[in-house]
Amino acid sequence: MNETAPRPDSAIPDRPSLEGLEEKWDRVWDEQQLYAFDRDTTREQVFSVDTPPPTASGALHIGHVFGYSQADMIVRYQRMRGKNCFYPMGWDDNGLPTERRVQNYYGVRCDPSLPYVEDFEPPHRGGNAQTAKPQNQMPISRRNFIELCLELTTEDEKAFEHVFRTLGLSVDWSLGYQTIDDTSRRVSQKAFLDHYAAGTAYQAEAPTAWDVTFRTAVAQAEQEDKDLPGAYHRLGFTKTDGSGQKVFIETTRPELLPACVALVAHPDDERYQDLFGTTVTSPLFGVEVPVHPHPLAKPDKGAGIAMICTFGDATDVIWWRELELPTRAVIGRDGRFLADAPWITTAEGRAHYAELVGKTVFTAQKLVVEKATASGDLVGEPTKITHPVKFFEKGDKPLEYVTSRQWYFANGGRDTEAGGLREQLIARGRELDWHPGFMESRYRNWVENLAGDWLVSRQRFFGVPIPVWYGVDEHGEIDYDRILTPCAEQLPVDPTLDAPDGFTEEQRDQPGGFTADPDVLDTWATSSLSPLLVSGWLDDAELFERVYPMDLRPQGHDIIRTWLFSTVVRSHLLTNSLPWSTASINGWILDPDRKKMSKSKGNVVTPVGLLEQHGTDGVRYWAGRARQGADTAFDEGQMKIGRRLAIKILNASKFALGFGAAPADPTGRLAADPSAVTDPLDRALLARLAEVVEQATAAQDALDYARALEIIEPFFWAFCDDYIELVKERAHGNSPRGQAGADSARAALAIALEVQLRLFAPVVVFATEEVWSWWREGSVHTQPWPEAAPLREAAAGQEAALLDTVAQAAIALRRIKSDAKVSQKTPLLSVRLLAAEGAVPHLEAARGDLVALGRIESLELGAADGESVRAEDAELGEPPAKPARR
Repeated sequence: MNETAPRPDSAIPDRPSLEGLEEKWDRVWDEQQLYAFDRDTTREQVFSVDTPPPTASGALHIGHVFGYSQADMIVRYQRMRGKNCFYPMGWDDNGLPTERRVQNYYGVRCDPSLPYVEDFEPPHRGGNAQTAKPQNQMPISRRNFIELCLELTTEDEKAFEHVFRTLGLSVDWSLGYQTIDDTSRRVSQKAFLDHYAAGTAYQAEAPTAWDVTFRTAVAQAEQEDKDLPGAYHRLGFTKTDGSGQKVFIETTRPELLPACVALVAHPDDERYQDLFGTTVTSPLFGVEVPVHPHPLAKPDKGAGIAMICTFGDATDVIWWRELELPTRAVIGRDGRFLADAPWITTAEGRAHYAELVGKTVFTAQKLVVEKATASGDLVGEPTKITHPVKFFEKGDKPLEYVTSRQWYFANGGRDTEAGGLREQLIARGRELDWHPGFMESRYRNWVENLAGDWLVSRQRFFGVPIPVWYGVDEHGEIDYDRILTPCAEQLPVDPTLDAPDGFTEEQRDQPGGFTADPDVLDTWATSSLSPLLVSGWLDDAELFERVYPMDLRPQGHDIIRTWLFSTVVRSHLLTNSLPWSTASINGWILDPDRKKMSKSKGNVVTPVGLLEQHGTDGVRYWAGRARQGADTAFDEGQMKIGRRLAIKILNASKFALGFGAAPADPTGRLAADPSAVTDPLDRALLARLAEVVEQATAAQDALDYARALEIIEPFFWAFCDDYIELVKERAHGNSPRGQAGADSARAALAIALEVQLRLFAPVVVFATEEVWSWWREGSVHTQPWPEAAPLREAAAGQEAALLDTVAQAAIALRRIKSDAKVSQKTPLLSVRLLAAEGAVPHLEAARGDLVALGRIESLELGAADGESVRAEDAELGEPPAKPARR
């Protein structure tokens, strides 16, 4: 049977309903493998999507529903355009959010020094306020901790998949992946080794942004500013020329005085010209430090001269590196002051420092301020300010800078030469097709302002292990220059469990043996490989050729600097190409206060209740109304409108299909025989629908699903409210035109209904599929997108303007009765309809339908000034008697 052949009328339910459609059709689609990718096609036939893998830690929120629905609308349209869609779904398992959730859920924390316990049972399951407290969490081995991470993420992923299936995402579920599974670890480690071999992965000991809570290094892209209260403290450094004069600096971090290595002022600042090249002594601690000029110093900030500490912020790092200053670290990885500061040599200075040892930054600051006040080195009262402070995006405390050995990927942050990596990556951004186009500037601005390469190592546990070992010399010292790597066939490896070639496990951490790199890769270092993870980069050349570079990356604008940029970097370095040709960027969801909804802000809405209340089609409608790249208010009102639209599609379809069978189209191009469409009004409907198809197609081709919906929806409501009401009597055969008039109306109804079902299908996925099943074989989602040409042929040259004129007349006739507060079934004994002179023939052509609609006994038509149609001299008959109550 032809896939679009009509079904018997008995398939139409008596009372159509949205309830249960999500579960019903997800089951059918799954059984039929409706959205499965067909490998037996050419690259030209494929539309491949690099789907964002959501972080599997906790629950999805409404922002996920918003972004993934919009991506699915693009994919569904491409499928209807004849594309074989490669549409996978992944889960971003590893990383800090998962670790934190596991700690709180099970009441545990990882201690790598502990041995593995077989059949370990955690102290809690489910978590509560007590298990979230670190002091209440049981220390367990790294291997036991990772097993719990895998267990919980597996459960989270099942819940995520259920939500996405309810949402109607047309992904191929057989193409799923995890960023921590064997394939992902192998791909990620192979990519790391390729970078290392090419010199674009390297190790360095350097100042690093550090989160003291998670005790891990943090990359630039993972940092965010938070405005915090602070204060400028005016402190006096003493000149060493014997004059006893003071040089005053103003600082928000007086606790870093013992880490001071220099003072710095702008080279052109006349106030400090005589100081350059001299030295001063720090208050309290008595350490002699030089005074240097540097262009990054700001004459208008504070006193115009600043102390350089190792390290207070990223600018300190720049000054330290460029001025070749010593390293005097005072804050450890735990955020507390270190035990020794050997550069402090005076007895008084060492006594002051001894009181800071082991203190937190907050406590140390209070102590230093008290001491400087007592000594007279602090002048005046601190000036209170509010200033931006760097945080890890998932952290609760300000970042510190500590010196540590870390791995980096080149990303253009240090290669600023003409034609260098930075310029190459900026050029990649120009090469990419952005939707909306202005998002390219966000990418470019990020690349242009990079302060260093991408720090990719993390001092955590649940992640892809960095696949290297280091030699240990005969004295038991680690030789970081002697890096041992596995071969590709050995991947994936865990250096903390596996031994390198040529060594045995007994030689681990022994003189003359080896030691493992204990760190894992940043989660972005794996998820940035998502196009390569799913495309068979390492072991499926045939698939890789068909889907890579991919066609689309859909994502939010907030992760352009992280996920999008890092993916471009990796693909550029590994494959010398863009990872995809097009990026579709969605906005944020805003709460009623116009603030971004996020888990960290505690203002998110979970989607399950919304999907149950408004139905998937209602929620998808709200997402489909939002412009690409635009932040959108959370609006249940829009979801209610979407639900009404879905219900109307069901009810209007049942009504339109209830007039009897339309004559079949012998060509199979349309839902009914276009030659049967003989009535001018019916032809005008199809002419207007042809315009809608053309405009909606142009919008969809530009990935503008919101504009397409804006075009399609008004036509549908006019079709329901005006056209169906106008032709229903004729469609039943109750008109002077008899069977010919009925055949024309039924054919036009069938054609228009089927075309509109296809137009709505990418957005209103369940209601359109339900209606299709009443009437046609197959799925609406595998039908071709409608074309305008057959509709224009069926319209046979009829102007669409006739439809507009007659619809205005219908509205005018209904208004007569609504204004009189009588039933629309009340007869009109007589009425006069007036229209522009050129529109009077339109009314004449539809006279029979207008008479039937208004129950008019005498209809007069005339010309008048103006564009609109109006009714005059209306005389109402007696309203029909109300049926007697039983």
